[in-house]
Amino acid sequence: MNKDEVAQILNEIGTLLELKGENPFKTRAYVNAARTLEGMTESLEKVVTENRLGEIKGFGEALQDKITKLVTTGSLPYYDELKASIPPGLLEMLGVPGLGPKKVKALYEKLNITTLDELDAACKAGKVAGLDGFGEKTQQKICEGITFRRTYASRHLLSDALVLAEPILDSLRSHPDVIRCSTAGSLRRNKEVIGDIDFLASSKNPTAVIEFFCQQPGILNTSAKGDTKASVILPGGIQADLRVVSDSEFPFALAYFTGSKEHNIVMRQRAINRGLRLNEYGLFRSDVETRDPLLLVPCKTEEEIFAQLDLAYVPPELREDHGEFLAAEKNEIPRLIEWTELKGSLHNHSNWSDGRNSLEEIARHMSDLGCAYWAITDHSKSSPQANGLYPERLRQQLVEVCKINERFAAEANEFRLLTGSEVDILAGGKLDFEDDLLAELDVVVASIHHRFSEGEAETTKRLIAAAENPYVHMLGHLTGRLLLEREPYKVNQHAVIDACAATGTWIELNGCPDRLDMDWRLWHYATSIGVRCVINCDAHRLESAGFLRLGAGVARKGWLTKADVINTLPLPDLMVELKKKRGKTG
Repeated sequence: MNKDEVAQILNEIGTLLELKGENPFKTRAYVNAARTLEGMTESLEKVVTENRLGEIKGFGEALQDKITKLVTTGSLPYYDELKASIPPGLLEMLGVPGLGPKKVKALYEKLNITTLDELDAACKAGKVAGLDGFGEKTQQKICEGITFRRTYASRHLLSDALVLAEPILDSLRSHPDVIRCSTAGSLRRNKEVIGDIDFLASSKNPTAVIEFFCQQPGILNTSAKGDTKASVILPGGIQADLRVVSDSEFPFALAYFTGSKEHNIVMRQRAINRGLRLNEYGLFRSDVETRDPLLLVPCKTEEEIFAQLDLAYVPPELREDHGEFLAAEKNEIPRLIEWTELKGSLHNHSNWSDGRNSLEEIARHMSDLGCAYWAITDHSKSSPQANGLYPERLRQQLVEVCKINERFAAEANEFRLLTGSEVDILAGGKLDFEDDLLAELDVVVASIHHRFSEGEAETTKRLIAAAENPYVHMLGHLTGRLLLEREPYKVNQHAVIDACAATGTWIELNGCPDRLDMDWRLWHYATSIGVRCVINCDAHRLESAGFLRLGAGVARKGWLTKADVINTLPLPDLMVELKKKRGKTG
């Protein structure tokens, strides 16, 4: 196990011990150890191999032994036994917003609640509100949290689905009996949240392909298997379906299983209006539903299907019946952004706040990836939970960034770190730093991290006030949503977008898998009135650079082009754009 995996288990041990009512010092020791590991810049495997765990402050013999077992064997009996001693329902209850270990423990001890169903019933009966430390508001929030979890129980993040789907797709492509294959459905359309994973393949030997699919690594079980279709369950409970068709049927099946329900209805009606019938098996010259091969209009690709219906090709991401047909009729489908056109990210964190890596590590890694720049925008002081920076620490960071850039220049390396801050938007729209400090930064991201329960009018006012500040370049994660975890706070997004258009403020498309905020459904409107997008990673660790690709995929759903996205610009042009707003109002 690597340090992040070990840290996760140590955090879980701390939670489990708290559920059992163990000594808080013992509980805190595991949580503190996890934080220490998360902040390590050195390889944990190397430290364990060299027997240097004892040199780390707070790591006693028992903790050293457990960490060593996890690193060297990948398992820990103590952890397994501890987990088995807790009713599984209690761990599930921890996933309800507002319920921490202490409250779950109280519910278990005072009301003998061990499942979500029992908790739901107790809330509806008013029993939870009467407990010390709860009350009516907490009881109501618990009920809302349970409803939220149930609503999204069978939904999954796009990122989780991609991680599982791409190795299977690569494996299918390598099979000698597979002619063509692709993902389909909401995954191919880059929806931020999906239900299941759809695969489609063409073959003359479907049985062999189905058998091969069902034997892929990581499959937990096969729930259905036939001659041309199979369904399996993947880690995380995601269902994956494979359909195998003939190669002549492939483009029609791919179009049918990719488009949303609304998109497909319009496609079928366009066919009917032209005396044709379109379904998953083909496009037929007929006035009734048919599969007669003699009536088939041959199409080798999806592009040819759209052409037969007098449409320009519509990329998969746009097949939502959100204006694509009008644009395709006029041959005005834009060339959508490609993730490889992004030059860097303008919202990221280092270990100066709540990130995992040092400035030097970040600079070297992003340079090696081929990025032209990478902004360091650590949290401001009103986010103590994220180790937010006070002005003096931020100014120290500016000096360190300058030193790193000087070293890169001396090496003839054109990559540059940019200075910045993700500054909190406080009550009334006031920012966490004064303007004179913001003026010293290359990049300023303004975000809301507190007071989520304010009304729509007040939250909207806060965001508009931030957009009107001449030193704010962009608004971060506009609605504060956490997909499948937390609903967005109430805000009039159109009013905020209008304010950004008026002030020249950019809006972030946050590439974190559980954010992807601002929502793709609003970008077409935003760009139509001149608002520019910034696709950011909001990276807290090196591997989060991959969020550029995820963000770009969702940006495509929002009809965004290279010209719409600020961080497609090379560094000299970006620096000009960063100075424009300040030039207008300063």
